[in-house]
Amino acid sequence: MKKIAIAAGLAMALGVSAAQAAVPGYAVNSSDTIWRTSFGECWHTGFWTQEQAVEGCDNVMAKAEEPAPAPAPAPAPVASMADVEKKFALYFDFDSTKVGDVSNVVNYIGSLASLQSVKLVGYADFIGSAAYNEKLSERRARSVATTLEQAGVDASKMSIGFMGESAPVANCTGRGAELIACLRPDRRVDVEIMGQKRVQK
Repeated sequence: MKKIAIAAGLAMALGVSAAQAAVPGYAVNSSDTIWRTSFGECWHTGFWTQEQAVEGCDNVMAKAEEPAPAPAPAPAPVASMADVEKKFALYFDFDSTKVGDVSNVVNYIGSLASLQSVKLVGYADFIGSAAYNEKLSERRARSVATTLEQAGVDASKMSIGFMGESAPVANCTGRGAELIACLRPDRRVDVEIMGQKRVQK
């Protein structure tokens, strides 16, 4: 009986030593599962050290999963320049060169990355002589140029033209105040702006 116990112990020791390489410091079976005592404690070999403690044994907790890496930031939008063109119309009272509100024109020019040109063309209605209306349309265009320059627009970018009564857009009948009111679209300065704006891609 004593020989059988010794043989069994020797066989167990040989089995343990043969399997130690799989989990250093612990006794394992042929499936590399660590043997445990009846109290659930892992069975050490004689060569076990604290540095060899593995997860689930000797109060070693399972390692917390590392948080997933944050997604890479989206690439910053790339700004590029685009050519733009916009037109405005400034209207006048009858036989007047007094310029009204130009804030929409000035604000648009201020929004540009670069200003290439501001073309001003004056017009007049057909009431009066053609020669007078031609001069009137020129004075209107020059009045707008002066007003824009006073608002900070670069005068070197502006050009002036005038068409008098030769390019009507209104189709009017009647007389007196009714006719004058109807012809308002012909009493104007067209403002054509060329420039560049930054756009995001």
